[in-house]
Amino acid sequence: MYIADEKRYDSMQYNRCGDSGLLLPAVSLGLWHNFGSNGNFDTMEAMCRTAFDNGITHFDLANNYGPVSGAAEENFGKILEKGLGEYRDELVISTKAGYDMWPGPYGNWGSRKYLIASLDQSLKRMGLDYVDIYYHHRPDPKTPLEETAGALDQIVRSGKALYIGISNYNKEQTIAIAQLFKEMGTPFIINQRKYSMFVRDIEKDGLKDYAAAHGIGIITFCPLAQGLLTDRYINGIPEDSRIRRDGRFLKENAVNEETLDKVRKLGALAKERGQSLAQMALAWILRDGDITSVLIGASRPSQILDNIGMVGNTSFSEEERKQIDQILG
Repeated sequence: MYIADEKRYDSMQYNRCGDSGLLLPAVSLGLWHNFGSNGNFDTMEAMCRTAFDNGITHFDLANNYGPVSGAAEENFGKILEKGLGEYRDELVISTKAGYDMWPGPYGNWGSRKYLIASLDQSLKRMGLDYVDIYYHHRPDPKTPLEETAGALDQIVRSGKALYIGISNYNKEQTIAIAQLFKEMGTPFIINQRKYSMFVRDIEKDGLKDYAAAHGIGIITFCPLAQGLLTDRYINGIPEDSRIRRDGRFLKENAVNEETLDKVRKLGALAKERGQSLAQMALAWILRDGDITSVLIGASRPSQILDNIGMVGNTSFSEEERKQIDQILG
């Protein structure tokens, strides 16, 4: 059962997504890991229930999230069917296409054929008539940008998505496709990029400042650097950690003494702020209002509750900002 009242929204902050009318929660739930065919369904359902009951209205998926590809959407569809779907009008559901999804020459990248076919499959897996945001998951270097943008515009006009987003586009790529969307009148509202204390590419390539100045929302993923920005690895690599279970995204050599020294110093500062390191790392992303929402992953409901504990404490003094920059080097 879900809490059937408005109190779920009291403790969450909602931010306008660029210049659009859409508000996103400061914290959104990503279904990249832990919602696949190898996960426990009851835990998945409990995580979604905990998220929604605490004001997380945005659930972020992609066609290839699993494992196996498509499994996260299928499981989320079952969760909607078991009760969450009763609140469809209170939810923002997003999905993406752009990475390898099915065999042959038409199951990847950014062609009109792939993007439209993939969304039809995603809607079927989730049991939905439309998604709120449909993303192109990565730039396609070979398909004309006009074709990709045109397909996304057509998808909105067909009623299968309300808004359009892009993911993993740098500043120059964002400017190029945004101009096409502007000419077509496409409701393009958001770019999804990796961003954390340890990965600051959107600052270096200028996207963060550009998006803020031009009414484009930004939602960030991997805010805890695959767990490095927590106390998970301070005393070594646990046997049940993601590094041991799945070393594709976080390598063992990333847990080195130089990084751990930074983590310990950041943890000490977080303690002074009355936060866990994870909470401070999430708060830091939202520190200046340029980021619309931060995507978190979770393997159990308690992690969600811990992460959203930072809402309302996202301000940093000038001294704290300097200390963080010094620690990060």
